[in-house]
Amino acid sequence: MKNFETFGVMIDMSRNAVMSMDGLRRFLPILKKMGYNCVMLYTEDTYEVDGEPYFGYMRGRYTKAEMKEIDAFAESLGMTVIPCIQTLAHLNAIFRWEKFPRDCDDILLTDDERTYELIDRMFATLSECFKSRKIHIGMDEAHMLGRGKHLDKFGYEKTIDIMKRHLDKVCEIAKKYDYEVMLWSDMYFRSWNNGVARIPKCVMPKEIVDSVPKDVIPVYWDYYQEKEEAYGGMIENHKQLSDKTWFAGGSWCWNGIIPYNRFTLESMLPAINACRKHKIRNIIFTMWGDDGAECSHFSQLPSLYYLAQYAKGVTDEEKIKAGFKRLVGIDYDEFINIDCPNDVVPYEGRPRNPSKYMLYSDYFNDFLDYTVKEGAGEKYVEFAKQLHATAKKSRKYGYVFDTAAKLCDVMAIKYELGLKTRKAYEAGDKVELARLARNEYVKVEKLIRIYGRAFERQWFIDNKPHGFDVQDHRIGALLYRTEACRRRILDYTNGRIDRIEELDEALLPFRNKEESTSLNRVPFYSSVNILHHNSVAL
Repeated sequence: MKNFETFGVMIDMSRNAVMSMDGLRRFLPILKKMGYNCVMLYTEDTYEVDGEPYFGYMRGRYTKAEMKEIDAFAESLGMTVIPCIQTLAHLNAIFRWEKFPRDCDDILLTDDERTYELIDRMFATLSECFKSRKIHIGMDEAHMLGRGKHLDKFGYEKTIDIMKRHLDKVCEIAKKYDYEVMLWSDMYFRSWNNGVARIPKCVMPKEIVDSVPKDVIPVYWDYYQEKEEAYGGMIENHKQLSDKTWFAGGSWCWNGIIPYNRFTLESMLPAINACRKHKIRNIIFTMWGDDGAECSHFSQLPSLYYLAQYAKGVTDEEKIKAGFKRLVGIDYDEFINIDCPNDVVPYEGRPRNPSKYMLYSDYFNDFLDYTVKEGAGEKYVEFAKQLHATAKKSRKYGYVFDTAAKLCDVMAIKYELGLKTRKAYEAGDKVELARLARNEYVKVEKLIRIYGRAFERQWFIDNKPHGFDVQDHRIGALLYRTEACRRRILDYTNGRIDRIEELDEALLPFRNKEESTSLNRVPFYSSVNILHHNSVAL
């Protein structure tokens, strides 16, 4: 790979989905053919740890045998597997069992003997399963470090002081297993920059520079910029911390079933340029699974291929597209069209996910309908037609297009159904309300069921079964709510009730956005469906 020693991906196996062994056996070879030589498995608690039966319990964790098999398979392809774990925060799933010491939120209690016993066991197990002597220990986004049980037990300390002492202890354990430690670098910026991880090129505070162990590899993660200069400034900041810095970009696949291939390229091509210019030799692209890990990684093949070709120095787009067609068997432009279910709102160069937030938007408590333009939902009819056609062409990848197409079938009706219901109610048009209840509500319920089965098939082709219970709950709730709202409408039109109270409340601008096209992502299911209730999100 031109200019780069490591060019890899980090696959999130912790946010509900754990790729199956079969899924990895299909995914890794195509990555290798593209030019990737490294894969990180991001496992917060989804791996077996000797002596810790509750670690990853009922989460689809990889067994030791599976980890050894993954490592051997990757090695046979000429790829390196680097464990990517957490040794401080992002461990919320383990605390439900009350077996591990907790500071607050998702953060381990530092300076507690049990914490370091757990971390030692993590390293011991992983060192037995993976040949790589590099390990990524996480330690990012520990926003409330030292503000919970640690404060009660040890008193107030600066975040950076706690972080440094904890890191020293973790590094000491790592040395027992001959590990070279990598960690996310954001906490070295948040601690003195008002909690913000990014800053223009600056002189780093001496106490921050001095707090970074010389044998640690900081990993600068960023996938939000679209200007090479923004990445370049942060790379220069990192060089003050260490000359070993790696860069972690993002192959955008989080917050919905549909990927953001286009924004991946718009944000990552400048990042590759910056890395090349500032002599960063190691790059990975994170593939996060925030809020359910719904997106199939096989739907990201166009952007992954383009990035690999660009990193090799190939900039002729037609040449890139021709190579992709030879490798995958589908035209590049046709494949990247899998992004289209989010194009119901103007793209404007930013990732948006209306295909998710309007799927789960409520029909009556429909605050998101403020963002809907009448007639826009009709675009989904054409999107569905295009995606169904592609689904029929490919034996290998047709299933991801089938899921996206059936999602569009749902959205062709549901995208505007809440708004149509509200407008008919506000106009006192009981005839139209009854028509919606007897037609659109019945049709959309059937289509949701069809989509749910396609999504289930996609999940089980790619992943272990664990985690799909969350999707069953979400889709099941949507089905039940669709039927419940249909009944309420008919009760109203038949005179059994005299009002639908939720629809008596006027819509207000969402997030103070006066223009519907200005709505960006709504990242979490909880923000869509139970924003206004004191409930726990699935």
